[in-house]
Amino acid sequence: MSTSASEISARIVEAVMAQKLAPGSRLGEQQLAMLFDCSRTIVREALTRLAARGIVTVSARRGWFVIEPSQEEAREAFEARRVIELGLIRSAGSTGKIDKAALRQLKAHLQREKAALKESDVGNRSFLLGDFHVCLAECLGNTLLADTLRDFTARTTLIAMLYQSTHDAVQSCEDHVQIVAALERGDHARAEALMAEHIGTVQSALRVQAPTDPLAQLRDALAPLQNTAAASAKPKRRKPASSPDDTDSSTYLGALL
Repeated sequence: MSTSASEISARIVEAVMAQKLAPGSRLGEQQLAMLFDCSRTIVREALTRLAARGIVTVSARRGWFVIEPSQEEAREAFEARRVIELGLIRSAGSTGKIDKAALRQLKAHLQREKAALKESDVGNRSFLLGDFHVCLAECLGNTLLADTLRDFTARTTLIAMLYQSTHDAVQSCEDHVQIVAALERGDHARAEALMAEHIGTVQSALRVQAPTDPLAQLRDALAPLQNTAAASAKPKRRKPASSPDDTDSSTYLGALL
């Protein structure tokens, strides 16, 4: 039985959250079709869905690739997560304490996180730390926003990989523990504040560099020499066409470039 488009897209998102697919990774249709034992049509459907969700992108001549978020897209993704997750916690606060079944589910997830921290499987650890936010949305009773958060969490995982996040996994797990503890006490205001701090800490750990001048090297190479002004003031003697001192200007520019 061949794999469905939904299963393929889910596997790709999981791989992204586990940091097994880096930003810019190529996703070949033929290779994926062989891997999942299905047609290229199904693979294309899965990739098209992921493109609509902002996880992959396609080039007419080069194929499908995992996105490489820009610095502006990174800022927007974290802001979207902040709005969604703080809003979920605030909304849950208006309905009273979180129910016991949801708390059990969250605590079970925390136990898996703690166990993963003691193991060498970095992929599983990364996935669980990101999936906590999806699990929280589900436990707070909003599966639609849980699906949305899954996509934004995948994007912020790619952002952390692209911009070399220094955020500590142990600290991230401890943040999650404190958030769940606040929810268990019914202190939604504290849980909201902790979540805001947690997302802010993860974002601030990104090593986002200031925008660089793409023409800097060429600009320096083609800058006038210090004696150019003085030389241009002197009258120039015209050399014979056959002079050995002649230099091909195109060769000189080519060397600079």
